[in-house]
Amino acid sequence: MPRRVMEGVVVSTKQDKTAIVRVERRFLHPLLKKTVRRSKRYHAHDEENAAVEGATVTIRECPPRSKLKRWEVISGEGDAS
Repeated sequence: MPRRVMEGVVVSTKQDKTAIVRVERRFLHPLLKKTVRRSKRYHAHDEENAAVEGATVTIRECPPRSKLKRWEVISGEGDAS
């Protein structure tokens, strides 16, 4: 089974080797037919502490590294500017 890959925005890098990434999804409401935005935060392993807050990164599913970390940062789009 392939690993899931998602793209999101880094919202926190205060923990060592961990980045908290907000992933947003959009879908059409079944009754109101209006676009709805929902987001979820994932704890992702960041070995080099390379992620910066506000940057867009790609995360990939991995074996559990701690109680909350089941994702790892695989690439980032650089600066948060």
